[in-house]
Amino acid sequence: MKITAINVYQKNLPLREGRYNWSNGNSVEVFDATIVELITDDGIRGYGECTPLGASYLPAYGPGVRAGLAEIGPKIIGYDPRDLMSINARMDSALKGHPYVKSAIDVACWDILGKSADMPIYQLLGGKQQADVNLYRAISQEAPEIMAEKIEGYKNEGYTKFQLKVGGNAEQDIVRIHQCRAVLADTDLLVADANTGWTMHEAARVVWAVRDLDVYIEQPCATYEECLAIRKRTALPFILDEVIDGVQMLLRGLNDGAFDAINLKISKVGGLTRARQIRDLCVTTGVAMTIEDTWGGDFVTAAIAHLAQSTPEEFLLSSTDFNSYGTVTIASGAPQRVEGKMSANGEPGLGCDPIKASLGEPVLVLH
Repeated sequence: MKITAINVYQKNLPLREGRYNWSNGNSVEVFDATIVELITDDGIRGYGECTPLGASYLPAYGPGVRAGLAEIGPKIIGYDPRDLMSINARMDSALKGHPYVKSAIDVACWDILGKSADMPIYQLLGGKQQADVNLYRAISQEAPEIMAEKIEGYKNEGYTKFQLKVGGNAEQDIVRIHQCRAVLADTDLLVADANTGWTMHEAARVVWAVRDLDVYIEQPCATYEECLAIRKRTALPFILDEVIDGVQMLLRGLNDGAFDAINLKISKVGGLTRARQIRDLCVTTGVAMTIEDTWGGDFVTAAIAHLAQSTPEEFLLSSTDFNSYGTVTIASGAPQRVEGKMSANGEPGLGCDPIKASLGEPVLVLH
C-alpha cells in the first residue's frame, strides 16, 4: 500500500457559546480547522485533523498547519502509511519541529492502518480499557458568578468534571475557584487551569488562598521552572500541560517530581504515535492524564476517544468532546456526548466518514 495523493481542507468551526476566553485576555470565536485526507493505491482513505487554539496559545496556528503540510506532503507520497515510524521519520526529516503540522498526517495514517486491519484504532493502541470515557467541560473565563452558573447548567447535562479557565486577575481567580467549587458535589472534579497566565507571585497567592479546597492546579506559570517553584509551595494536586511537549520533558518532570498528572494533547506532541509513547510511559510510572487536544471538530474528537478508551481508567483523569462545543459537523460517526461521557463507535480506523458537502473543495492537493 502506498500514499498516492493528499487532499487538504480548511473549515471554520464557530462556537456555540460565541466566544471562548482563557488567560491573559486571550479569546477565540471561530476555530481554523485543517483536515487531511490521505489517498492510497488500495482505495483506502485516511483522515486526520489539526485545530490550534488560535495563534497565541502554543507555537501553532491554522495557516501554519497548511503551510507545513505543503512542505511535508510531497515527502511521504509513495510510502506505506501503515509504516508509522517511517512516516514520522520522513516528516521529521522534511520539517524540523512543528509537531502540530505532523499530527493530522499521523492520525490519518492510523485511520488507514485501522481500516486495513478492520479494527478500531483503540484496539491497535492496546485494546479497549473502558467502555466510555468521562468528559470534562471547559468553563470559559468570565465573571465568577457566570462561571458558577454555567457549571450548574452543565451538571444537568451529566458532566461531573470541570476545567475552569483562570490565569487572569489573581483576586478574581480566587473568587472564581471558591464560587465554582461551592456549587459542586464532593465527588465532582474541579481543575483551575491558568494556561500559563499567572506570574509566580500571583500563583503563590492563589494556591495559598484555595489551599483548603478540593481543586487541581494546572499550568500556573509560563515556564517549567516557574511551575516547579509553585509546585513546591502547595500540597494541591498539580497538573502540567503546555510545557510537557514530548518524552524528554515528561522524563524531566518525573525526575523532579514536578506533577501529579499531565495534560496530553495529541497535536502538541505530533500525533497518536508519539501520544501513545507518552501515554504508555505515564501508565508505567503512575502518572494520570487528561487526554485531549488543543481544539477540534469530529476527527479530533474521535482520535481523543480512541486514545482515551485504550487507557486504563485509573490513569485517565478526564477527556473532552470538542465537537459538542461547535456548531458545524464535518464527519458522520464521530463520538457524541451522552450524559457526560463519550465513546468511539467500534468501526475500523477512526470510525468517521467525512461529510464532503461540509468540507467543500480542498485548498491544497498534493500528488
